[in-house]
Amino acid sequence: MPSAPVQFFNRYTRKLETEKVLGERWMRWTYETGPGRLALHLLIRRALVSRLYGWRMSRRYSGQKVLPFIIEHNLDEREFVKSPFLYKTFNDFFTRAIKPEARPIAAGDEVAVLPADGRHLVFPNVDTAEGFYVKGEKFGLDALLGEAHMPPEQRELSAKFAGGSMLISRLCPTDYHRYHFPVAGTPSAALLINGYLYSVSPIALRQNVRYLVENKRMLTALDTPRFGGVLMLEIGATMVGSIRQAYVPGRPAAKGEEKGFFKVGGSCVITLFQKGRIQFDADLVAQSAQQVETYAKMGDRLGVATA
Repeated sequence: MPSAPVQFFNRYTRKLETEKVLGERWMRWTYETGPGRLALHLLIRRALVSRLYGWRMSRRYSGQKVLPFIIEHNLDEREFVKSPFLYKTFNDFFTRAIKPEARPIAAGDEVAVLPADGRHLVFPNVDTAEGFYVKGEKFGLDALLGEAHMPPEQRELSAKFAGGSMLISRLCPTDYHRYHFPVAGTPSAALLINGYLYSVSPIALRQNVRYLVENKRMLTALDTPRFGGVLMLEIGATMVGSIRQAYVPGRPAAKGEEKGFFKVGGSCVITLFQKGRIQFDADLVAQSAQQVETYAKMGDRLGVATA
């Protein structure tokens, strides 16, 4: 049975809206039909496909797509640091910087902010994430954090964050694709966990939530003065195999400071807090409890420290 339309709650208009999924027909064929799933298993999920697409979007001729894309998706070019006419390739545009005033950072040392533009889900207790997209599907922290890829002495993260709070921020191709630190703290070096490149759209995750723990991703631990230990995972997806970090490990980072960016495609950032360290804002909790994502922008409020 085909998936229902992808809907989200817009934090600014206070309305439920239907997402215009880029390439929806292709995505539904891939994830909702037998032939599509076979193609997914044999080819589409593999890095080579995304690398080839990324290479094409880095050629000069891809720059011809920029202006039509801006017009079709009604993007606000006033936010851009440079004129739309100056982007040489589509990837150059896709990884664009925006003016600081376009994303004001919510004030207060005790306030955490959203790390990226996108559609957000919060789980005050990460254990309740099991069965969210697909009833009965397991969502294990140890698998998500890639503990099997870590040295034995580091395989304690899932226990440290058991019962903690989780934010899933899903970015669409039309979104600003740089991600930022949600709180101030000192970041570790990012650990690469190699994997496949499945879509992170609800169309895909409703078929198999384990795509989140099978995709290529990068894990960073953040030591913070107000929120304790915080983990950030940037998850690659189909056509977005490239995750680039822009921060300096071991150097304190300010809340809202840029952490890195994704190249072409949709993608996802997961933020984990330890148990009892954050209270998510009520509107995010209310919508997530109804299995509805909330659209909001980077720098907007996520919640407050509770310890």
